[in-house]
Parts: sequence; structure tokens; C-alpha cells
Amino acid sequence: MPNLISATSRISELAAADSADALRHFERLLTFETDCWDVHEAILDGNPDFVLLDVRSPQSFQLGHLPGATNMPHGRINERNLSTYAVDTLFVVYCKGPHCNGADRAAANLARLGRKVKKMIGGIEGWKDEGFDLITD
Repeated sequence: MPNLISATSRISELAAADSADALRHFERLLTFETDCWDVHEAILDGNPDFVLLDVRSPQSFQLGHLPGATNMPHGRINERNLSTYAVDTLFVVYCKGPHCNGADRAAANLARLGRKVKKMIGGIEGWKDEGFDLITD
């Protein structure tokens, strides 16, 4: 049986971080992001502790969105449109998917306004990849 570990690959040519550094990195990453599965579970539990914002266009929202989502395109995120939410509200934002930066723009807008925010990685496409249903109006 050949030894597959003997050659240096692009993966191992730079040493992996030590476990303490890796732990800090990945725990920090989780403060910025969540995933479709965790959002789905929170919705199923019936009492999510966040506001889910679909930051796509109203037309895209009408074609299908996550259950319980509020449509607020990233360009419309401002203090006036957030005034009905408590200052300490956690927002989870999503857009079309990995090829779209709308969720990143929305997250930056929310953070700029001093609001707590996480991005749902994968967006609508990740949601559908998990086999979860969309709501249509």
C-alpha cells in the first residue's frame, strides 16, 4: 500500500495552526456566521432569538424566502427602518447565496449602525441544498 502522506501537498506546505490558535480562529468565525441548519432548527423551535432579514429585492423575496423572514434589501437598512427593533436585537441576514455579496453588505450596514449581526452562510441556495422549503407569498 503506498504511503500517501510522504509527499508535501499545497495543504501541508504551510504548517497547520496550533490547536489553541485554531480554536480562537474558529470560535471567532462563529461569532460572524451561522448556517442554514441552525437557522432552520431555531425556526422549528418556534421562538428564534433573532430577526431573520432577507436582504434581496422584494421581487426575489416574493418568489421564495425563508419562513419568518422579513424583507429588507441591504440598501434600505438604516436607523429609520430598524426603529421598531430593540437596539440589542440580533439580526441574521441572508441573500441568494455564496456568489452574492448582499448579505455581507447588509451585515456591514447593520454593524455600522451598532447592531448585532450574523450572516447565514449559503443563503437561499444553501437553504435549498439542505432540502428546506421556501415560503411564497
